[in-house]
Amino acid sequence: MPAIIEIQNLVKDYVLGDVVVHALKGVSLEIETGEFVAIMGPSGSGKSTLMNILGCLDKPSSGVYRLDGIRVSELNRDQLAEIRNRKIGFVFQQFNLLARTSALENVELPLIYSNVVAIDHKPKAMRALSAVGLEAWAGHQPTQLSGGQQQRVAIARSLVNNPRIILADEPTGALDSRTGMEIMAIFQRLNQESEITIVVVTHDSDIAAFATRNIHFKDGRLVKDMRIDQPRRAKEELDQMPIESEQGLVAS
Repeated sequence: MPAIIEIQNLVKDYVLGDVVVHALKGVSLEIETGEFVAIMGPSGSGKSTLMNILGCLDKPSSGVYRLDGIRVSELNRDQLAEIRNRKIGFVFQQFNLLARTSALENVELPLIYSNVVAIDHKPKAMRALSAVGLEAWAGHQPTQLSGGQQQRVAIARSLVNNPRIILADEPTGALDSRTGMEIMAIFQRLNQESEITIVVVTHDSDIAAFATRNIHFKDGRLVKDMRIDQPRRAKEELDQMPIESEQGLVAS
C-alpha cells in the first residue's frame, strides 16, 4: 500500500515568553493507506503536537509533511482548511457536538463547508449515521443521548465527507470500558471494510492493542514503532460480554 502520510525530519518549536519549547525534534514517519495506528506517549511527549500537524491544524517549524501525496507543510491557511475538509475526519474525547442541534444536523455540519449541494446533505448524513447504527436517533439532541451514542454521532460526522483518514484524539477517554470497546469495534470495522486509515492518540495500552501498529513518543522523539500481528478483536470481545448500558447498543 502507498503511504498516505509521509513525514521527514519534522520539527515543531513553540515560543512561550523567553522559553523555546521543542515539541517535536526531527520526527520521520510513514503511515500506509489502510493502516490502523495508535500513537502513545506521556504528557509532553509530542503526540498531540504531531496530531495537530497531521490534521492540518498546525504547521511544522521545519521538515516535510505530505498527506496523500500533497506537500501540506507548505500550504497556506485556506488551502489547509480545504485539505482538512476533503481528506480528514476528526473525532475528539469530548465529542464537540452542538448541544441544541439534532444528531443529523451535527453530522451535516462538515457538508456545509464542502462542495456538496444542499439537497444531498441529509441523505449523506443519514448514511453516515447508519454506518454507526444511529439512524433511529437522527432527531435526538446530544443531551438526549448517552456518551457512547454521542461519540457515535461524532464518528458519523467524521465520515460524512468520505475522508481518506480519521484522526481520533483519546476517543474513548470520556467513556466507560465497555462503551470504549464498542467505539473501537466501530473503528476496526471501518478500517477493515472501507480501508479508511485510522490514527488514534491514546495513553491507554488496552486501547492501543486494538490497532495494528503502535508508535511511541517521548520528549518529542519517536522512540518505538511496533507492528501488532494479532490485535485484539473488539467485536469478538463484546460478543462475550453481557449487554449493559447504552440502551442495549452493541457495535456491529
